[in-house]
Amino acid sequence: MHVFISGCIILALSGAAAVLLGRSRAVSWVAALGVWAGCGTALIPVIATLAGRTIEPLQIAWSMPGGSLSFALDGLSAFFCLPILLVAPLAATYGCEYLAHEKKLLGSILFFFNALVASMLLLMAARNGLLFLVVWEIMAISSFFLVVFDGEHAQVREAGWTYLVATHIGTAALLVFFALLGRQAGSLEFEAMTALPQHGLAAGGLAPAMASVLFALAVVGFGSKAGFFPLHVWLPEAHPAAPSHVSALMSGVMIKTGIYGLLRALTMLGTPPAAWGWTLVVIGLTSGVLGVAFALAQHDLKRLLAYHSVENVGIITLGIGAGLLGLTWNQPALMVFGFGGGILHVLNHAVFKSLLFLGAGAVVHSTHTRDIDHLGGLIKSMKWTGVTFLVASAAISGLPPFNGFISEFLIYVAGFSGVRAGATETVVLAAGVASGLALIGGLAAACFAKAFGIVFLGEPRSTHATGAQEAGAAMRWPMAMLAALCLGIGLLAPLAIKLVLPAVWIVAGTDSVSPGKSSAMAIQVLSGVAWVSFGVLVLAAGLFFIRRRLPRGQEETATGTWDCGYARPTARMQYTASSFAQPLTDLFRLILGTQRQGSPVEGFFPKGAMFSTETPDAARERLFVPLFRAIDRGVAPIRRMQHGRVHEYLLYIAIVLVLLLIWKAGGRP
Repeated sequence: MHVFISGCIILALSGAAAVLLGRSRAVSWVAALGVWAGCGTALIPVIATLAGRTIEPLQIAWSMPGGSLSFALDGLSAFFCLPILLVAPLAATYGCEYLAHEKKLLGSILFFFNALVASMLLLMAARNGLLFLVVWEIMAISSFFLVVFDGEHAQVREAGWTYLVATHIGTAALLVFFALLGRQAGSLEFEAMTALPQHGLAAGGLAPAMASVLFALAVVGFGSKAGFFPLHVWLPEAHPAAPSHVSALMSGVMIKTGIYGLLRALTMLGTPPAAWGWTLVVIGLTSGVLGVAFALAQHDLKRLLAYHSVENVGIITLGIGAGLLGLTWNQPALMVFGFGGGILHVLNHAVFKSLLFLGAGAVVHSTHTRDIDHLGGLIKSMKWTGVTFLVASAAISGLPPFNGFISEFLIYVAGFSGVRAGATETVVLAAGVASGLALIGGLAAACFAKAFGIVFLGEPRSTHATGAQEAGAAMRWPMAMLAALCLGIGLLAPLAIKLVLPAVWIVAGTDSVSPGKSSAMAIQVLSGVAWVSFGVLVLAAGLFFIRRRLPRGQEETATGTWDCGYARPTARMQYTASSFAQPLTDLFRLILGTQRQGSPVEGFFPKGAMFSTETPDAARERLFVPLFRAIDRGVAPIRRMQHGRVHEYLLYIAIVLVLLLIWKAGGRP
């Protein structure tokens, strides 16, 4: 563990160096080199752990009551370190050019970027409840300052405060979770908490009712960070506000800390009842379908991608829920395919979602707008960005041979593997998984047909798109590497599932990494899929090569496509984002609540017409805004006590102390 902690220290020191060199032009590269060095150092024990070696834990005394600086790596935490170690260095390199023309001092954003990476790594290794919460808070604060980097804009400040409130609602639930679980276990050490379910009720083990309460707290606490619907409201606000490489890190990696925390909590709560699995299945389906439905209605490119994070977290949760049901029903195949697909999708989503945000950042960096309807035709001037964005679009839509297809395929197989048991509940699960994933995948494909088509195809719709230029090398190469990973993970699916199996067995309740019959079946299934994908690629490449080598039969000429009778077509005749998605968004109009404004076309020779749509977040507007307004009205009278007179504050403290003494004295036998 010393090597792992050394990597985190390198990250922190390079961030501090960036603050000291804040006015230097090389400051971004200093911080980026620190990210590469720190992540490379931490990668050594992570790879060793995934390979089956045992890394000696590290425990240092800490004066905090109940706390200890206890760090360790196992298959679960090591796997969740992989997305961090893959994405963070590429995002840091991308940021060097993305921020090159920024007039602000860059020391602060670079420091908090490195602090965010270090805190996420430490979170994966933390093995004490108090230490976990402290690192969780460091992660929350550092990401908050990254979100509000452009804080001179009111919209950015509002997004930052929304994120801060949402993350601390989750933290409050986690405080109660660890307090109750630690009291039951007699210690805040994860080892004691994990051993608690093995005790009987007579020996102080977890009662079923207490376990269910703790599960609910974990879902709220970790789900607010992961972006479960309706706890997702901060994602579509924070991701567009943050710099694009920060959005890539937050959406691709940081929200997965919520998934990790939920899985780690499940290892402490014993054998799950079926209700827990069904709860996660429902959350997964709801988040997946509504996430992609709201994405379809967006005009802001980064906001669209943020809602797709909600969708993909739903897919992950759906797999975890299926795995829990397999564990409850004692169906190993359902458990392995469910957990395996859900956990593998954590890595896959980190790769293609980070690539999408980096691609969107290249577009914004070149055109200075996030409005999809102001773009168009960018593939002509930004071919590198366009091709990599297309690869990521295919991957997130679950299309073979890319990585998103592999993990979603495993979840499909999980749903159908339970049907062989013949029970009614397994058939219901299979129907839910199959129909839900099919609907999510179809809507995602339509959404990215809209996003890629409107942004990169056709003709420029404004001067923003007309003057677009390709991003520089420091922004292009991270995108190319992530695009290669999208394809590589898809073709090397059997190796990818082998990396996941140690995490699967830890969540299932054993530290054994032996694949077993069901794991071997998963590897065999993915091997067949990988060979088919590889064969299709080879066939396509061969046909392309043959076509290029064939002699030209006649001279080729270029001409315009049929223009439907229009003598002078313009960009205004192209589909807009709203019109492209309208047939699908109308299906969800009761949930989306899209607001339409405009003046209709009137007369034979209309002077002008205007039409626009806006789709506010339903959970924010219908749930949280009314709730917080009611809370504000309720606490308004209490504000009178906050008047700035220090002597009265001291009186309040004295009164509370006296009441506590009376309560304590009255409680004695």
